[in-house]
Amino acid sequence: MPPTPRTTNSRARKARWGIPVAAGGALALVGGVLLWSPAGEADATPKATPRAAFTAVAAGDIAEQCTSSSSSCKHPKTAALVKQINPSFVMTMGDNQYDDARLKDFQKYYDKSWGAFKSKTKPVPGNHETYDPAGALKGYKSYFGSVAYPDGKSYYSFDQDNWHFIALDSNSFDDDEQIDWLKDDLAANSKKCVAAYWHHPLFSSGEHGNDPVSRPVWKLLYDNKAELIMNGHDHHYERFAPQNPDGKADSNGIVELLGGMGGANPYKIEEVQPNSQKRLTDTFGVVKLNFTDTGFSWNLVGTDGSTKDTSPNYTCR
Repeated sequence: MPPTPRTTNSRARKARWGIPVAAGGALALVGGVLLWSPAGEADATPKATPRAAFTAVAAGDIAEQCTSSSSSCKHPKTAALVKQINPSFVMTMGDNQYDDARLKDFQKYYDKSWGAFKSKTKPVPGNHETYDPAGALKGYKSYFGSVAYPDGKSYYSFDQDNWHFIALDSNSFDDDEQIDWLKDDLAANSKKCVAAYWHHPLFSSGEHGNDPVSRPVWKLLYDNKAELIMNGHDHHYERFAPQNPDGKADSNGIVELLGGMGGANPYKIEEVQPNSQKRLTDTFGVVKLNFTDTGFSWNLVGTDGSTKDTSPNYTCR
């Protein structure tokens, strides 16, 4: 005699909302939408997907001494991208104005392009800001005002949603006062995700990278589980895999983004560094960063409007 077939029930099971469904699944009416759950009872709360809580733009090495009247002038074209993206704020990674970053140069060149976003720009200085004949950082400070010098210092931090951003002055990383401030700032931080940016990169495949002055800062950020570091100085774009301050691949390490393609003449790649995943030179553009409450990603947008590189989706530690 053949065995009796096993059945779950001769009648369709009912979800707790009283909607009959077939065995092995459930239907639920949520917000006027009929949802199917493949097993068990339907969950009245759909699972949320990560959202772009806010968008920011980043670039360094920006305004050469030219204007939109010259077709070869790049910083008005990268500024047009910022306008199109309309980010929550803008981060500039130093060398905002060439060559000597005098106030009159900021007013004549940078202000005519990226100056349109001055009210929501969070700048840091580069080495060219120190060349001002009137005094190191004089034109930079005069142009950007208190946003670049809160509390009388050339470094500061700010929060946006679940993120803590730290803007540093790599011209003075040998200054104990800035390092002590950074330690205190990290200790006081209550946000889950941390990003920092400054001018001189610790890691770069270009001719001006790999400056060891940044290593102690890297170590502090690594020990405090920072997610992202952004730099300029070398005039190219580069994306690194997560790594530790010694340049070793580390899945729990920091992601470095080098974004020196804001408008200044590009530099060539000298020697590809370990953990470098993408390098582009002769490309001008901005980095569009998408931040959620739990992670981040970005796109490099070229002056022709096309996406030149897309990062992986990273999760905050």
